[in-house]
Amino acid sequence: MHDIKWIREDAAAFDVALARRNLPAASPQILTLDSERRAAQTAMQEAQAKRNDLSKQVGELKRTGGHADALMQEVASLKDRMAELEVQEKELGTQLDTILSSLPNRPAPETPDGKDEHDNKEIRRSDTPAGHNAPRQHFELGEALGQMDFTNAAKLSGSRFTILSGALAKMERAIGNFMLDLHTGTFGYTEVSPPLMVRDEIMYGTAQLPKFAEDQFKTTTGLWLIPTAEVPLTNLVNGDILEPEQLPLRVTARTPCFRAEAGAAGKDTRGMLRQHQFYKVELVSITMPDQSKAEHERMTECAETVLKRLEIPFRTMVLCTGDMGFSAQKTYDLEAWLPGQNTYREISSCSNCGDFQARRMNARYRPAGEKGTAFVHTLNGSGLAIGRCLIAIMENFQNPDGSIAIPALLQPYMGGMEKIEVTAKL
Repeated sequence: MHDIKWIREDAAAFDVALARRNLPAASPQILTLDSERRAAQTAMQEAQAKRNDLSKQVGELKRTGGHADALMQEVASLKDRMAELEVQEKELGTQLDTILSSLPNRPAPETPDGKDEHDNKEIRRSDTPAGHNAPRQHFELGEALGQMDFTNAAKLSGSRFTILSGALAKMERAIGNFMLDLHTGTFGYTEVSPPLMVRDEIMYGTAQLPKFAEDQFKTTTGLWLIPTAEVPLTNLVNGDILEPEQLPLRVTARTPCFRAEAGAAGKDTRGMLRQHQFYKVELVSITMPDQSKAEHERMTECAETVLKRLEIPFRTMVLCTGDMGFSAQKTYDLEAWLPGQNTYREISSCSNCGDFQARRMNARYRPAGEKGTAFVHTLNGSGLAIGRCLIAIMENFQNPDGSIAIPALLQPYMGGMEKIEVTAKL
């Protein structure tokens, strides 16, 4: 959510920020509604003050035996007028909130301008990917191994679902366990097991609602299936006032994620790159404003360490304004090398959201030595997407005979297994 006070003070800067997001100016409409709403509020206050004064006069006249009919009529008229103004003020407030909640976060000054993914900037990469002779894609490898089943998944649930079995299912579990151990043991995140279904206001807090409702799954009870653990983890501080010594707050979770992929028709229809249901380890940090830039770099390094430890080639990109997520002011994407596709694909996205989500959640802290409160900053990142990590391991560690070598670091999580070989299909 945007700070309406800041828009009043510097409407031109606000519109410049929207232009960097390739959006038209919005301040004229916002300021008009804001002015009309404040005028209605002022008129209500004046009517209330006048009604109070007249009510006192009515009381005095009644005590002295005077006639108060005319004043009583005016009091009744003011009551009706106040009711009309209250409806008007609420309607204007709803219109204003609808506009403000539909506009993305302002980009950080250092975020590069651009229209789409072609304008993203590479800032570093790991070792050069190893060469493979005619590498196969993950779905070819998985089906040949008899441990990745799209046919039965479609029978059970439709498109964009996958059944893993045997060693591949075990590896998926091992990857998640390794990530959680790394983030909690080495990087100091606290592991959380959150609810997978949340209320409207929780989805609103992290900006999945109202703009992206069609991308979500909603239950018959009105709860939403989480699209990422960012939603419940960030909302742990919804409505809270934190003390400085509690910050930064770092939490992590491994959860299923559910996405309708409404805007992804025709994209990645083969394999398990883009699914309605997948597992992900999420990293969330809550910080004071002066901590968030450094925390963003730290979080990105935590995600990069996963890929380094697993020996998966990758590159780190800073996203341009046209490709950045709705809530972010700056985002780093980690892209893993997939030899089967002969390209890099996103495996993690780490974003600094500033106070954008905190304003929607009313999440604040109490600055030391000050009477008032200020909004916290929120950050989130994939640490990592487990299914895509599985894909990257399969394609980078494939052998000519179709077997998959298991990275040394994962072998203890898989009972000492060193290689995944063909098994009978379910």
